[in-house]
Amino acid sequence: MKNISIAIHGGAGTILKSSMTPEKELAYKSALQKALDVGYAVLAQGGSAIDAVEKAVTELEDCPLFNAGKGSVFTAAGSHEMDASIMEGEHLNAGAVSIISGVKNPIQLARLVMDKSGHVFMAGKGAEDFAHQMNCQFENAAYFHDDFRYEQWQSVKNTDSFQLDHTDKKEQKFGTVGAVALDLNGNIAAATSTGGMTNKKFGRVGDSPMIGAGTYANNTTCAVSCTGSGEFFIRGVVAYDVSCLMEYKGLSLKEACQTVVKERLVKIGGDGGLIAIDNKGNISLEFNTEGMYRGQRNGNKLNEVAIYK
Repeated sequence: MKNISIAIHGGAGTILKSSMTPEKELAYKSALQKALDVGYAVLAQGGSAIDAVEKAVTELEDCPLFNAGKGSVFTAAGSHEMDASIMEGEHLNAGAVSIISGVKNPIQLARLVMDKSGHVFMAGKGAEDFAHQMNCQFENAAYFHDDFRYEQWQSVKNTDSFQLDHTDKKEQKFGTVGAVALDLNGNIAAATSTGGMTNKKFGRVGDSPMIGAGTYANNTTCAVSCTGSGEFFIRGVVAYDVSCLMEYKGLSLKEACQTVVKERLVKIGGDGGLIAIDNKGNISLEFNTEGMYRGQRNGNKLNEVAIYK
């Protein structure tokens, strides 16, 4: 048995079986399984956790079903502003980008920021300039246009309303994508990517690109990727909070994740979920909503994807 593990998510929220067609459910599950398999293949071949999470998230960014990369939602200006971050647990290196447009795979740019720039966080035009310098693949607006996302935007366009991902307020979903992994060398990593909120204004940034809020990895504790109401995840420093509870209070991964998602986050009004992995390969998939698109796989024959509670 190889001690390798990977988990992914494609967003959390009010995801009810009653409002999902069998065809759509199959499409989501197939997309999740494909991303899980892509990441797992890297680990099975002796690859690094950081490569595995980057590959898995790239796969999810390329799928229009999720609010990241190709499936990103529309801003108030009718554009797409994407955020992403990545972190490895051995040396605590990290990279993040925010408010970028046109970059096909934001997670790959976040990785380049980590590996090639000497910085951690880049935003806006500067980040795009760096992407050109690094020869990242750019796509035109048509590539990011999705009819379903466009219709969502039309329903709130020219109002002060905004939506988290692709639902009305009664049925919120947070379509951020992410992955966490443990490799054969005992190293862990996390990655997160999002298209943000439908009809967002003023260059709003959520938790996804923020190290410690939406993404965190430390070999001594865990790797975490979050999805949810970003403002609350920022205020709760959620990803780092899980690690802190393990490091300073000696909680297990499961205990730490449950405490943060079911108690600390709820106390300040936040909803959503997270995926986490520890240095032994234990996985925790916690959420306080009706569902979370998620998957997990390890070297001990565990291989499953799920949507509902």
